[in-house]
Amino acid sequence: MRQARNLSNLRCAVILTALPIEYSAVRAHLAHLREEVHPQGTIYERGVFSAASGDWEVGIAEIGAGNAGAAMETERAVEYFNPRIALFIGVAGGIKDVAIGDVVAATKMYGYESGKAEATFRPRPDVGNTSYAMEQRARTEARKDDWLRRIGASIPTPARVYGSARSPLAKK
Repeated sequence: MRQARNLSNLRCAVILTALPIEYSAVRAHLAHLREEVHPQGTIYERGVFSAASGDWEVGIAEIGAGNAGAAMETERAVEYFNPRIALFIGVAGGIKDVAIGDVVAATKMYGYESGKAEATFRPRPDVGNTSYAMEQRARTEARKDDWLRRIGASIPTPARVYGSARSPLAKK
């Protein structure tokens, strides 16, 4: 059931988080916040993110941990907002050697939980690759410094941008 849609001429994005601290960090960058309740019960906040390239209308939700729930909530939010882009913002708890402020852009996604249940579990991991266009966008944005100015002194060390293989996408 599609209801919300983009209410203005602004570009629209959806940002989902698992944890309250992640949600608060995203929310701090939005203005004109208002609450919206999806017919299925998900509570979003919709606000405006202002950037040098123009403003974005952004729907945000804290969806909790778990792959199945994240997939369902992502589908729901995409159907509801019809965004140009959907992001999951988090602390990258599964990736070591990243610091607060670092950006990790997935280049590969591993479905490590799939498999066949027999006498013993037989894993059948699935691997998906990011599209070439998405990886190119991540590399291009990593080279820019406007996002570094935006987070400024709020982080303890200079931010870096990584691919999911933990290799830098751009040198800072």
